[in-house]
Amino acid sequence: MSDRTELPGGGTVGLLDDCDAINAASIVYLRMWCSSPDTQASMLADLTNTLGAARGDKAVETFAQICRLCTRYGRRPLARHGLGCRCIGADEASFAQLIATATEGDRDDAMLIAILMVRPDMAPILISLATTFGLALKQMNLAAPKTVKQAAAYQPTLH
Repeated sequence: MSDRTELPGGGTVGLLDDCDAINAASIVYLRMWCSSPDTQASMLADLTNTLGAARGDKAVETFAQICRLCTRYGRRPLARHGLGCRCIGADEASFAQLIATATEGDRDDAMLIAILMVRPDMAPILISLATTFGLALKQMNLAAPKTVKQAAAYQPTLH
């Protein structure tokens, strides 16, 4: 996987601020995984703090398998932007969309995306892993505290 944005797939197609939680997390975790062992450790800490040790470890191992599969059987290296960049590259958007689509159970669309990323015989494996990881992200999202805005919606009347 490459971090050179001038490579095919590195062109900006959006902003992280415009993504939903699953897509944004997929992109940020991809960048963290590919940046350094320290950022991989931060990813593990984030997932285990939210999901618990066993489920967090499983989520990280699943993500590692996704990255290994993309690296080994990918049609080309995935281009990505830097860890602190707010832009989203085309490859990053495809990666996030694969995870989101697989998580929602849209297997046909997930297969189309996966076939563009890896060899066709590896696509079903990639979809399975993406589904597992996406469900972990959904669990993290559900485990997150409600926003202040939602908490403020209920205001008892005091007489």
